[in-house]
Amino acid sequence: MAEARQFVDEHGLSLHLDGARVYNAAVALDVDVIEIAKHFDSMTICLSKGLSAPIGSLLLGSKSFIERARRLRKMVGGGMRQAGILAAAGKLALTEQVAQLATDHANAKKLAEGLNAVAGFSVNADFVQTNIVFAKLDESVDINRIAEQLAVDGITISPSNPVRFVTHKDVSSNDIDVLLEKLKTLV
Repeated sequence: MAEARQFVDEHGLSLHLDGARVYNAAVALDVDVIEIAKHFDSMTICLSKGLSAPIGSLLLGSKSFIERARRLRKMVGGGMRQAGILAAAGKLALTEQVAQLATDHANAKKLAEGLNAVAGFSVNADFVQTNIVFAKLDESVDINRIAEQLAVDGITISPSNPVRFVTHKDVSSNDIDVLLEKLKTLV
């Protein structure tokens, strides 16, 4: 990021970060999000990903950048009335959910390691740094049948290969244990 910053400075450019998962990155790197943000002229933060707000994103930048963005938003009809309730959810996301991300990451690591103990599932657990786990499946695994059987038990997965699993505040360590046990019986 520092090298990118130096490059844009040398060439009179601006640098934007699509920070949809910037808090996940900060927690995984064990740094304050400011350490990431300081390299960029502007960035967005998604409040509804790991931060668990029902909706919302923030656009951050200089005062002149934000004023221009507001003007452009109004020109195309953007904006919301009575957005205070959503702002309250966003505030809770930033003040209470950031700490939850470490638990989500630990649960993802547990899931990755557990999936490696399920026949036909393979995960490179070293690649799991945040709350996303990709599991590759052997040809012998009928993921469509497994998805149907899991749905009977109230567990929803989207059948694909690889299967993408995402942990979040509504997925507990116990939920992971239940999923792993069910997968072992279905494979």
